[in-house]
Amino acid sequence: MKKMLLVAAMLLAFVGAKAQTNIQEMYDFGRGHFTTTLEMFKSDPWGSTFFFTDIYHTNVGVPAPTDFYTEIARSLNFWHTTALKDLSLHVEWNGGIGIFDNGFGTSYHGYAVNNAWLYGVEYCFHNANFSKTLTLEAMYKDIRGGSSKVPLQLTAVWGLTNIFGVKGLDFSGFADFWWEDQAMGTSTVFLTEPQLWYNVGQHFACNNLMVGGEVEVANNFAGVEGWTVRPCLGVKWAF
Repeated sequence: MKKMLLVAAMLLAFVGAKAQTNIQEMYDFGRGHFTTTLEMFKSDPWGSTFFFTDIYHTNVGVPAPTDFYTEIARSLNFWHTTALKDLSLHVEWNGGIGIFDNGFGTSYHGYAVNNAWLYGVEYCFHNANFSKTLTLEAMYKDIRGGSSKVPLQLTAVWGLTNIFGVKGLDFSGFADFWWEDQAMGTSTVFLTEPQLWYNVGQHFACNNLMVGGEVEVANNFAGVEGWTVRPCLGVKWAF
């Protein structure tokens, strides 16, 4: 779960809206556990800030959430009234911590995962009312505690609202491609998570409530060589 609010972020950065926050609860059928995601976006005169935190309930014997992953990104745009208004500078930090069983079922140890700094640019393509958006990012990626032959990440983020003419049916997602040397011998990673949400709450005067899910499609991701497909279903509440 990640970056879904970047679609809204690109829109709201230009129209000057206030903070947007939501919480999602999904069941990951591929991994067999629940994931809680908290997202926030806020624009200001200098650009916008976005973050999300994934909390994984991995059921390894710990009576609490076990793994955490966070991304926080800052877009800088001082020229939103010029012809380059759709181009922004971008800085981002990714990182998390995981917990594993020591094999005796009595103690657990934390370890840092996927820690990286990213610096680059982003450009947003959109129609007049921002109901269709596509943001492309090119970033230098400094992987802490790891290595890469090409320190680069390419990202696409898209969003479509009211698809097929159905009010409240939205399709959004992202795709990441980056280079990272891994113990299994691979050096590239691909990850995409298209999401489909329907605003079921609109039918009983509660526009905050959505139902839907995502499909994680990955290659050489999270220590697994080759392609994986992991569907998730859940609910989302927008504050």
